[in-house]
Amino acid sequence: MNNKMKNNCSATKKALLVVHQQRSDPGAIGQKLKDRGYQLDIRRPVLGEKLPNSMESHDLAIIFGGPMSINDINQKFIKEEINWIEIALKSKKPFLGICLGAQMLAKNLGGTVKNSNENTYEIGFFDIIPTQYGNKMFEKQKTFFQWHNEGFNVPQDCLILAEGKKFHQQAFQYKNAYGLQFHPEVNIKLHLLWLYRVWLSAPHKLKNKGAQNIVRQLFLRVKHNNKIKMWLDDFLDNYILKEEV
Repeated sequence: MNNKMKNNCSATKKALLVVHQQRSDPGAIGQKLKDRGYQLDIRRPVLGEKLPNSMESHDLAIIFGGPMSINDINQKFIKEEINWIEIALKSKKPFLGICLGAQMLAKNLGGTVKNSNENTYEIGFFDIIPTQYGNKMFEKQKTFFQWHNEGFNVPQDCLILAEGKKFHQQAFQYKNAYGLQFHPEVNIKLHLLWLYRVWLSAPHKLKNKGAQNIVRQLFLRVKHNNKIKMWLDDFLDNYILKEEV
């Protein structure tokens, strides 16, 4: 554990983590937050669990991904989470949206979320292209794990940090909030678990246009896993948690 992590462990902080399935796991992000002295408060609005009325008892908030579409207007919890993000933004405490969570952040800010023009997926490891605002953030790693078929377009008052070939916007910043279309929280264990569950319940998803086959995914997992872990450490310490260091 480096000195920065030791200093952060000197006082207990609380992270609000919003997930979208009973068995959802915050993966590497959850573990790295615990390593930095955070208590994890995991909520599942999709199962009826309530989000707090303020951020007074929490030091940061993260909304993770999920299999549902943000554009499913029949899902009451989706609208509730999008509206709740306003509480997180007004608190000026760190906020991170990942995949579905990033799309919710974009929607809250007045952006749009839709399928790609080619009606394709990104399932597997894909390169992102840093913009001038994201060059430093993505200097050492530009390949990340993805699993989605919708992408966001954010308003002009957001900084686009990275772009992609299929889905034009991949990462953005709005004040203390960040949105990532990719999944840095998915480590080897979680990746294998996702593949196993999809293989059992919906194997056709791995044959959708834009999906890498399992062998390719595992090869790229081995190739990029350690670099993504190091990128995530840097991202948490120097961007998400920077105000608290």
